[in-house]
Order: sequence, then C-alpha cells, then structure tokens
Amino acid sequence: MAQRVRVQNFMLSADGFGSGEGQSRERPFGHADPSKLAAWAGATAHWPNRAEPGGSEGLDDYFTRDFHNNIGAEIMGRNKFGPQRGPWENYDWQGWWGDEPPFHTPVFVLTHHVRPSFTLGDTTFHFLDASPEDALKEAFAAADGKDVRIGGGVATVREFLAADLIDSLHCAMVPDVVLGRGERFWESPDDLTDRFHLEKVPSASGVVHHLFWRK
Repeated sequence: MAQRVRVQNFMLSADGFGSGEGQSRERPFGHADPSKLAAWAGATAHWPNRAEPGGSEGLDDYFTRDFHNNIGAEIMGRNKFGPQRGPWENYDWQGWWGDEPPFHTPVFVLTHHVRPSFTLGDTTFHFLDASPEDALKEAFAAADGKDVRIGGGVATVREFLAADLIDSLHCAMVPDVVLGRGERFWESPDDLTDRFHLEKVPSASGVVHHLFWRK
C-alpha cells in the first residue's frame, strides 16, 4: 500500500481556530485553554497521559488509539515545537514534551533557522529549511514504508493543503470553545469539499469529528 499523508486529532474551536493569540513558553496555545480543546481525548481510556484506569472506550477513544496507527514520521511547524522566533539564541530548548515526547518516530520541524538533530526517548527531532514537497520526501524516507502525519500547527497544515499533499484529514471540533482570535484554520469545513469528501460524526462527548478524504 502506498504511503499516505495524514492529519489526525487536529483540534479546533467551534469558530475554526486551532490556536489562540499570544503564544509563549507558558501558554503553547496562546489565550486558548488546551485542556478544554483536548478534554474529549483526555477522557478516553487510551489517552497516553492517563494516570488512573478507566476512561471512555467509544468513538473518541478510537481516534485516540488511531493516532499512532501506521505512522512512521511526523512533520510539524516551528511554532508547534516551541515559542521562539528568529535565530536560536541557544539549543537548550527541546520542545514542550519533556523527556519522553509522545511521537515515538522521527519528527521533522520546519524552520528557516536549522539546528542539530537531537533525540529524546525514542523520538528524534530534525530541523529542515525546506518546501513541503522536499520535507515530505525526507519524512517518507525516514518513515520506513509507513504513513507521515502532518502534526500542525494551523499554518503548517494549511501549507500542505495548499500544496495538495494531504490524503486524509481528521479534525475534532469542540462546540463549547469559541476563541475569536488566533490562528484560524477555516471559516467553514465546507471550504475543503472542493477536493475532499466530508463526513461529520458527532460523539457522546459533544465533539464533532470531521473526516476528510480525497475525492
């Protein structure tokens, strides 16, 4: 089976924002509260950070489990890696995920300011100043035949959509979160139906899962 390019568990507010305004080291999502955007996933049985047994095992849990299914590499933008802009002052900052990042694959960070690769746990971060097409070639080579996930943020996913490189897209829209400002992904999910089929599937948590696949 051919390698595919996927977006998974991409969390959006009811008004189409994937992140708020004013990102900082303390607030990766700016003024948005990530615990509200991710509450549906955190309540599932297979949420990676779950410290106690239990959790739901329905539709939301399916998407939580599917996050790692057949993924061999991830591509993300620099703003998902960290809050710094411009040249690196030093290489001390190693991302928001601690000593055991949740990716467990090679991760390619798109940036105009490259830096040496490093490894945390079983995740290795590489830094590329490359077009979406060239970055995808490197990620496919590192993925060992598996799929590549475009991890975000908003600008990076939109860049790969503009280059027509995404095969499938899963967005989890949280109806009780309205951000009003920040990084907007869409005005309406119908914006993407010129190229993609769209199926909207509501879950018991209230989240509506938007599933896109190529026509």
